[in-house]
Amino acid sequence: MDKENLLSNIDKVHTTEMGINRIKKNLGLDTNDVVEWCKNKVLDKECSICRQGKNWYCEIDNIKITINSYSYTIITAHIIK
Repeated sequence: MDKENLLSNIDKVHTTEMGINRIKKNLGLDTNDVVEWCKNKVLDKECSICRQGKNWYCEIDNIKITINSYSYTIITAHIIK
């Protein structure tokens, strides 16, 4: 299960209403399409993607995005301190 699996299924990536609010708050985002914003980060060539257990961890620009590897749900995203 390498990162190609996530990238080839990027169209399945989604989140919940709670997830949208959490990500906006954690990252201070001012966008209406949080999922699209996250997808663009994940697709960036600079993004480092690794899988641990049931989650993908995508790190770029001091941000870590956590995506469930089975449901492709964005669980959370936060600034790396």
